[in-house]
Amino acid sequence: MKTIKASEFKARCLGIMNEVAETGEPVIIIKNGKPISKLVPCYPRPESLFGLHRGIIKSHDDLITPCGEVWDAEC
Repeated sequence: MKTIKASEFKARCLGIMNEVAETGEPVIIIKNGKPISKLVPCYPRPESLFGLHRGIIKSHDDLITPCGEVWDAEC
């Protein structure tokens, strides 16, 4: 993770913000040798959670056919 002094961050703020937005890599801002802040990219929130993980999560089982077990609720 990249670190930068507060004085340098103040001078190059807009450029550093663009860099973080493009690369996605956070930057830690240091003042007097101690970390005081972390600049991270802000990703837009999805309009809907439906389909959010499409293509990421895959199931290899058949989720539709009954498994044949009787549940207490069916008795």
